[in-house]
Amino acid sequence: MSATLRLDDFLPALASIPRARRLQMQAAARDMAECYRVLRKGGLNVVGEVLRGGGAFVEMSHYPEDDVYDRDSHAQYYYHAHRGVDAEHGHFHTFVRAAGIPEGLAPLALPHASAPRPSGDDAICHLIAVSMDGWGYPSGLFTTNRWVTDESWYPAEAAIAILPRFEIDHAFPSWPTNRWLSALLRLYGPQIEGLLRHRDEVMARCQAARPGEDVYEDRNIDVIGYLPIAVDTFSDALTESLR
Repeated sequence: MSATLRLDDFLPALASIPRARRLQMQAAARDMAECYRVLRKGGLNVVGEVLRGGGAFVEMSHYPEDDVYDRDSHAQYYYHAHRGVDAEHGHFHTFVRAAGIPEGLAPLALPHASAPRPSGDDAICHLIAVSMDGWGYPSGLFTTNRWVTDESWYPAEAAIAILPRFEIDHAFPSWPTNRWLSALLRLYGPQIEGLLRHRDEVMARCQAARPGEDVYEDRNIDVIGYLPIAVDTFSDALTESLR
């Protein structure tokens, strides 16, 4: 499905990102490095922190059980895994709930929607999913169809405006993991924006080809765009671009 459009065409060249934002991204990379440092001292990693105390790791279950939610920012995330995903231990899904969404932003209106969507005080915006490898390091970013997370589905430009609201600023289940994930979304903010725009274009073309159907509930469309990432390599390139 995602092969109908080139994701690369939606991603900015590093040099094209304003310097002020690249400095913010660099600060986020430093935050992530600090989280890694304190976790490694204890022989821990970001994934192990969210699984701790959760019993056996069961596919499709949420970790922690009731998700992680910040009552001030209204950001939320959980970690889980799917069967049959090669080279992935699991992934984080990241969201902002209704109370954290700026006024004036609304989910996509789809007159022929075939399933109810969270709305009003229950509205929720899925931002990005983060693939993790077996060693507890991020290996990719990806977007998903609406049904995957039962989100409200905010258009890309609205989701991009919501993205800076993602901040988990407390210690449950792990202060380093919460800080790390918040920083990751800042480090890769421009790439996430590109992934969201690519997502919308892919789905708009699919909907145009199938008028009257609700492609947002099509179980054959799950992952829409996937971007492999390597934080150390990207951080080095970011530093070089700022010299």
